[in-house]
Amino acid sequence: MGWWITRLRGPAERWAGDSPRRLRLAGLVITVLLVGGSALAGWGVERLALAGAALGGWWACCGLGLLVVGLASALAGRSLAVAVADVLAASQDGLEPGRQRLSWIVGRDTDGLDQAGILRALAETTSENGVDGLFAPLFWMLVGAALWGPSAAQAGTVPGPLAWAWAFKASSTLDSMLGYRRGRLRWLGTAGARLDDLLVWLPCRCTAASLALVSARPWRAPAVLWRALRDGRFDPSPNAGVSQAAYAWVVGVQLGGRNRYGGEWRSKPLLAAGHPAPDQLAVARMLALNRRLSCLWLALAAGPSVVRFITKTLS
Repeated sequence: MGWWITRLRGPAERWAGDSPRRLRLAGLVITVLLVGGSALAGWGVERLALAGAALGGWWACCGLGLLVVGLASALAGRSLAVAVADVLAASQDGLEPGRQRLSWIVGRDTDGLDQAGILRALAETTSENGVDGLFAPLFWMLVGAALWGPSAAQAGTVPGPLAWAWAFKASSTLDSMLGYRRGRLRWLGTAGARLDDLLVWLPCRCTAASLALVSARPWRAPAVLWRALRDGRFDPSPNAGVSQAAYAWVVGVQLGGRNRYGGEWRSKPLLAAGHPAPDQLAVARMLALNRRLSCLWLALAAGPSVVRFITKTLS
């Protein structure tokens, strides 16, 4: 996806020049091509997997393996945990190695950050990318699975879990590469950024509503959702502030404040104000919440199928 964005961006900018209208149109074309192409590619892999399942034997194993690998490629939970661990390990050798590693996974300027600043950046990227990289693609994966329905005859006739997951990943990648408010990207990245905001909106709020359920105090789930929506509404992003606030309230740390982007200082609202600053344990707890909540979502999604299977068996 990143390769295609890079290849399409050059001709698009040469055609559009500095015209905001042309840049927006070019960005819309890139978005349609990439998201539509990714969805079609996912649907094609699904059809291959289902064709293998129909043949049985090794073909069924190969088809299932192909589908599983495709689905796994859309979920970034493990890569997020590895990236966070790399920053923490590098920080043991001094601030400069930690800052360098951190700069690979965050958009803010990392030079000059102290240990507390590094840990806050890790906590904020863990909480934001927990939604963007794990729960949002998982949500659309489950939507695709639901569209297939319980009937095997329905599967393959409409785009399923991989098609929806890859379509989301395409919009997320567009936002990551083009969704910046500087230079030509201010207009070229508009379509991709708006689509990503739209596709993340509901998964973000589902995450905020359910995150406390896998914590030590699950009864706080309604309060966490209300506080996350309250704190997050002041963030420039319709989703980042809500997701960060949900994690902040569940873990009990304060996030937000001043960050530097491209040499310019920007102030973001304080989230869960009054709580202590995040430490390594808080970051580890956020990663643990990601693992437990993803298991809960999958269990809830599989529940109806398990009930149908048991009912059919007993009858």
